[in-house]
Amino acid sequence: MGFMDTAKDAADATADKVGEFVDDTKERMGDKVDEMKADADVKKAEAERDAVEAKNEYKEDLRND
Repeated sequence: MGFMDTAKDAADATADKVGEFVDDTKERMGDKVDEMKADADVKKAEAERDAVEAKNEYKEDLRND
């Protein structure tokens, strides 16, 4: 029975490693998605800021004329 126990232990250890790999990969993908969402939010905020600045400059030009 020693061989069977050793094989079972090896299979269990392999399954644990595979499970850890899957969990780590899932976590990395989630982190990357969060990073991409944050970058998109920053770009949106910058675009809104630029639009407001352009609008304010236009209004200021109208006031000066």
